[in-house]
Amino acid sequence: MNKEKSIFSPIKAWKYLLRKPITVLKKDIFDKPREASLRYRGFHQNDWEKCLGCGTCSKICPTNAITMIEVSTLEDKEGYKNERPAFDYGRCTFCAICVDICPSDSLAMSREYLHVSKDADTFYFLPDSTGIHGDSFAKGYVRDSDSELLDLTRYEMELEPVGRKTSFMEIVKGYSLERALAESARCVECGICTDACPAKMNIPEYIKSIWEGDMKGAVEYLYKTNPLANVCGRICTHMCEGVCALGHRGEAISIRWLKRFIVDNTPMDEYEEAALSTVTEAVNGKVAIVGSGPSGLSCGYYLRTLGYEVDIYEERALPGGVIRYGGPEYRLPEKSVLKDIGMIEKAGVNFITNTKVGRDISLDELQTKYDAVFLGTGFSLSRPLKIPGYEHKDVGYAIPFLAETRDYLRETSDMPDVHEKAVVIGGGNVAFDVGRTLVRLQQVKYGADFVSMAALEHRDILPCDIEELEEGEEEGIRGHFGYGPAEILIEDGKISGLRVKKVISIFDEDKRFNPKYDETDTFVIEATQVFIATGQMPEYAFFNETMLEEIEIAKGQVKVGKYGQFNKFPWLFAGGDIVQGPDIITGVANGHDAAEGIDIYIRAKNN
Repeated sequence: MNKEKSIFSPIKAWKYLLRKPITVLKKDIFDKPREASLRYRGFHQNDWEKCLGCGTCSKICPTNAITMIEVSTLEDKEGYKNERPAFDYGRCTFCAICVDICPSDSLAMSREYLHVSKDADTFYFLPDSTGIHGDSFAKGYVRDSDSELLDLTRYEMELEPVGRKTSFMEIVKGYSLERALAESARCVECGICTDACPAKMNIPEYIKSIWEGDMKGAVEYLYKTNPLANVCGRICTHMCEGVCALGHRGEAISIRWLKRFIVDNTPMDEYEEAALSTVTEAVNGKVAIVGSGPSGLSCGYYLRTLGYEVDIYEERALPGGVIRYGGPEYRLPEKSVLKDIGMIEKAGVNFITNTKVGRDISLDELQTKYDAVFLGTGFSLSRPLKIPGYEHKDVGYAIPFLAETRDYLRETSDMPDVHEKAVVIGGGNVAFDVGRTLVRLQQVKYGADFVSMAALEHRDILPCDIEELEEGEEEGIRGHFGYGPAEILIEDGKISGLRVKKVISIFDEDKRFNPKYDETDTFVIEATQVFIATGQMPEYAFFNETMLEEIEIAKGQVKVGKYGQFNKFPWLFAGGDIVQGPDIITGVANGHDAAEGIDIYIRAKNN
């Protein structure tokens, strides 16, 4: 806001009447240069430690005076590019727009203004924090609140009111068109998010498509690298947002929610046309996929775009794996999962359900029937926590419990057994899925809830997403963080509580998991039911003895080569949890890569 000028402002100029004039001699211009004003727009300074290499300055420059230059000595790490801006002072007008828009605040303009040369090439500089001559001139112009060009505050999605815990309705409302446009306008299109995304999604492109009103084009960008956009638009781990350039001075772009806006608001005919536009006739061969979780679904879809016939084997009654049986309904509605799976099915992928590989059909049989096989079986087993009392019948595990709840909500099974007072062991996202699901089931059954949670980590370092913690606490979960489980107490054959003890440290000097406790600081969390949510592990019953001898397995994960291919068994590929650990978007990326590798393998074999 402009301030009104004082009527005495002209009088202030009279002070210059009595000042002695300054005469600058030609010989003194370089030897005794005058000091520029405090806000002088001289040559640029760039703090390389803060600079992201995002190129936003280059894109906005009205005279094309800035070029991003790759610097080989800089590490190309997540969230940063090994590029820095170089300035052509034959073009630069010293407008300082590059400084005003810099997301990391690395750019400034010094009070240095002298440079003379007859060689035009010497007017092209790659400055660091000391400027163009390396003499560390004083800073001149820097961005301030009046010259800010970025919108640093994200447009949040609304949650259902506190009463949301009484039902399994989706709790997060989607963006309105107005908010989606406002949020998409914040993006500076630097692409650092794409580099951080395991699936390398075309994030700036689909965000720009929202702003331009091209929803069909946005869907096409989504399906280039991710056929599970409905799922990922709701429960993706959004690593992209963690490196967003705007997050260095403000709040990151809501990339996940914008993806959700696209899939929720594109007309179905346009959506389907975009999603299936690259699918071709199956003429190149036949591939079997074991497991219909994210990696298997992704692999199947992209194999169809490459012209392969695909069968996906699933041991459960419905395809989808963790997205069908793990994610809670209030976070990932059935209709969203069905939209993704339905589109993959329309692409021509065939699902063979209620068929477990290793029990109903062997890997050897699959090798005989198909040109290649992809394993995407995930971490389907719960990891036991062998503390006293863990074998009691009222001790449950995360994965089976969440699966039972999804079947209950589909009305294909009864409500899981839920007590009036329960405690969850664990502090990750899955643990909160269990706790928040328990709250809702208790509300349905008892009209009240009493769910406690015990986790080794203190509240500020819990492995869960911050929104899971905050929303879980809003819904009434009683957290006991920084306390580890010691014993499940049993009285007269029934669970009476969980005894916990204070955690001193979780890892030892070698950074290995080795918790230490204060044995004198203990208490009992009242409960008659305990749920363990401290991790999952894989099941490898489908490997025969020869394979188990040849395949390297470390910490539950199989070692594979490029494209997820097994070195000793070139017809066999793998991805997802069993290769890189539990994460949906990483599973999607693994499936995409494997589809490419399978195509290379089969083509080479047939030539």
